[in-house]
Amino acid sequence: MLELRDITAGYDPRDPVVREVSLTVADGEAVGLLGPSGCGKSTLARVAALLHRPEAGTVVIDGEPARGWRHRAPREQRTAFGVVFQQPRQSADPRLRLHDLIAEPLRAAGRRAEAPQRVGELAAAVGLSQELLARRPHAVSDGQLQRACLARALVLRPRWLICDEMTAMLDASTTAALVAAVEAYRRDSGAGLLAVGHDAALLDRWCDRTVRWTELSPQATASGAAPAETAASPGSTAP
Repeated sequence: MLELRDITAGYDPRDPVVREVSLTVADGEAVGLLGPSGCGKSTLARVAALLHRPEAGTVVIDGEPARGWRHRAPREQRTAFGVVFQQPRQSADPRLRLHDLIAEPLRAAGRRAEAPQRVGELAAAVGLSQELLARRPHAVSDGQLQRACLARALVLRPRWLICDEMTAMLDASTTAALVAAVEAYRRDSGAGLLAVGHDAALLDRWCDRTVRWTELSPQATASGAAPAETAASPGSTAP
């Protein structure tokens, strides 16, 4: 189980965008987190994935509290998560060909020998041809690059997937393909999912249950936005 207990987090300690929020995702469960832009849901997702240290509260992974954040997290905890952000061009190294982009976490984990087979499997799963794998980000569409970012998130076989507005910039056919790829992986692996978004219809179709941000953070309003969150760059997801 993934547990977020009484999380307070943000980018200014004097004005956190997340205040005393708790959320759980059971093994194999798909949970949607629905809220307007800027409400704090992406910050909470980054805390869940050990990419942002909260001001207060605890992240518990399979019964064990998180022991660090970002690259200081123990490898077994850090690599338990696969993360896909909304804007693939902000989380993809423009110098890397898509093949190397997908394989990047394997190299960082000292598992370079697995790359040819694993990248081939995932390219097929997300709908990337060998020709596309040889291109760099500037030579592919946003949808094709997001397919590569999803493959990268899956390459280490994570137990938990965090999809933060993964399909917000995509057309309907690409959205359907990526959701199908996530669900195929979850069926095979039993991975849990936290899907963050503002499209209620998509989350309700995709997830076992959808949690409204106002249920987690009663002081939030439907139009209340936190500029500090929307200004923050997601950064890299490499382990």
